[in-house]
Amino acid sequence: MTDAASSLNFFFTDSDLDEKRTETLVSEALEGMEDGELYLESTQSESFSFDDGRLKAASFDSSQGFGLRAVLGDSTGYAHSNELSEDAIKRAANTVRAVKTGSSGSMSLAPARTNKQLYTDENPLLGIDFDRKVSLLGEIDAFARAADPRVRQVSASLLGSWQAVEIIRADGHRVRDIRPLVRLNVSVVLGEGDRQESGFDGAGGRRDYDFLFGEDQWQAQVNEAIRQASVNLESVDAPAGEMTVVLGPGWPGVLLHEAVGHGLEGDFNRKKTSAFAGLLGERVAAPGVTVVDDGTMDARRGSLTIDDEGTPTERTVLIEDGILKGYMQDRLNARLMGMKPTGNGRRQSFAHSPMPRMTNTFMLAGDKDPAEILASVEDGLYAVNFGGGQVDITSGKFVFSCTEAYRVKGGKILHPVKGATLIGNGPDVLKRVSMIGNDLQIDHGVGSCGKGGQTVPAGVGQPTLRIDGLTVGGTAG
Repeated sequence: MTDAASSLNFFFTDSDLDEKRTETLVSEALEGMEDGELYLESTQSESFSFDDGRLKAASFDSSQGFGLRAVLGDSTGYAHSNELSEDAIKRAANTVRAVKTGSSGSMSLAPARTNKQLYTDENPLLGIDFDRKVSLLGEIDAFARAADPRVRQVSASLLGSWQAVEIIRADGHRVRDIRPLVRLNVSVVLGEGDRQESGFDGAGGRRDYDFLFGEDQWQAQVNEAIRQASVNLESVDAPAGEMTVVLGPGWPGVLLHEAVGHGLEGDFNRKKTSAFAGLLGERVAAPGVTVVDDGTMDARRGSLTIDDEGTPTERTVLIEDGILKGYMQDRLNARLMGMKPTGNGRRQSFAHSPMPRMTNTFMLAGDKDPAEILASVEDGLYAVNFGGGQVDITSGKFVFSCTEAYRVKGGKILHPVKGATLIGNGPDVLKRVSMIGNDLQIDHGVGSCGKGGQTVPAGVGQPTLRIDGLTVGGTAG
């Protein structure tokens, strides 16, 4: 019996590999190991880039390969190849067995099976032809220029991929999964006199292209990008100092993802390099703060039927009412910490070994009306959108730049500001949350997460939050 996408068998129909022989090779390669697997992957991806009225780039890529991993203690042997053949697997086996230096172990139990299947075998890249995809980007350009005479530049891109994976363990346990992913990005530049400002909106998820091609969808994205750029044209220099900060719902959850989420991954805690190490069962956040990682959400960018080790994804409560409840785990770190895997073992591709990573990580809603939260601020900042940021996992210190923010005084939004940065410490910020909105939103499907040189799709989210005493770096003199 196999898991999701059990009808998929092209790794063995479209290559020289024999199923039974491959299972034997994996069993022999992992003899005496404590964990490991053969990870087979086939990916098709495409992208279209439209800039200033014409198609600038179009690409299509098809790749396949395998990664063979052997785990003994805390040591990992990993070898990969884009050649799907018995000889390539044999060469990889000789490499990964290097971790077995006189010692041996007993193979860990295989992951539990699941009957769920988040995605069908249908390839979203095949549903809409090339000309229609290019035409959509042209329509976006024309619509944006007609919508606002201040538009000076329009850029739009469409990206899609379809991935199939199969995982084979030493005991013959096999699981399969299908993973579609699409995304539409729109950015504009508005100008007034010598001043120019930009705006951006993106949307996507693990589904087909159809929802991105609906007029209501892409026109809303164009209008949002124009709105952001228009707001930024009116912005003034941001103030600096310690003040009350209100974070908007949805994408601002990227701050939670970076400043807190990574610190809740199993490897950093096993190695005691996280600010949350050794704090299970202790208060790490204000009452009412509940943070979860959920890889099972329908069509979300970070959602998977199984992770890249074959463990079914799940909803993992990380912080509950301010108390640290758990970490996100892959198989290796869970075993060494005496915990259970949580379906968070992820890898960028067959060329990479898995590690504990977030899927969709967000804070649950509270009971406050967002308007009530803003009205409670005497003097502060309302941060609606973020750009880049930097985080130190060990200390939890972060710096994030705001791409859309407003000055708030006397409970009223006054004017947009530019150049604002938020500076703080992740664990400390969680304790400074004083009001939690009832308006939880998940981002629109554009998030990517980097760690250890690997990038994977991820989702973020949160409700409106009031944080007291956060340091704001500004540009006002």
